[in-house]
Amino acid sequence: MPVRQQPRRIARELALLGLSQVSGNPEKLTQQRLNDLVLAAIRTLTAEVREVLETAAAEAKRGSDRLLTSQTRAVDVNSAKAMVEEALELTQTAINRLGYVVDLPEVIHLANQQEVREYAIELIGTVKRRQAEIDQMLNNSLVDWQVNRLPQVDQQILEIAVAEILYLEVPDRIAINEAVEIAKRYSDEEGARFINGALRRVINKKIGKIEN
Repeated sequence: MPVRQQPRRIARELALLGLSQVSGNPEKLTQQRLNDLVLAAIRTLTAEVREVLETAAAEAKRGSDRLLTSQTRAVDVNSAKAMVEEALELTQTAINRLGYVVDLPEVIHLANQQEVREYAIELIGTVKRRQAEIDQMLNNSLVDWQVNRLPQVDQQILEIAVAEILYLEVPDRIAINEAVEIAKRYSDEEGARFINGALRRVINKKIGKIEN
C-alpha cells in the first residue's frame, strides 16, 4: 500500500478485515486487540487466497477436460471456455488479495499510528453499536434485496460507509469513493458497482429525511 495513502483509508481496511473478528463490547478494544485484528487480517487473506486459487485451479481443470472430450461440439466448447474464463477471473481475484499481502508490512507499521488506531476502533465501534439502524437503512435502500443476503465483504463495506455517512460526518462523496475503492480491492467490479448504487440510494433517503 503506497505511503501516500491516507491513514483513514488504512483504518477503513483494518476495520473491514477485523469487523467480523470483534465480539463483546467494541468500546473495550485495546491496542493489543487491534494488533490481533491485524494478525487476523493476515490469516483471513491467506485463507482467501488459498481458497480462491484452489477454486480457480479446479475450474481450469474442468475447462481443460471439457475441451479434450468435447470433440469440437459447440455446446461443450462454449461451456469449457466459460469455465476457463471463470478460472482466470478467480485467479485475478487471488492476485488482488496477494497484492494486499505484499503491502501488509507497511500496513502493520501504519496501524501503530494513533490516528489509524483510533479511527479503526471508532469505525468498528460505530458499526457494532448502530448495527440495527445501519442495516435497516440499507434494507430500505436496496432494491429487491436484503443486506443479510449479500456477500459478507460487500455487506461490511456498506456498513462501514453508512456509519461514516450517518454518524461520523464524513462527506457523502468521500464515503462513497472510499467504499468503491475498497470494494475493487476486496470484492470485484460487480460488487463495486452494486455498492456505489446502494450508497447513492442511502444518501438520497438521508437527504429526503432531512428535507422532511
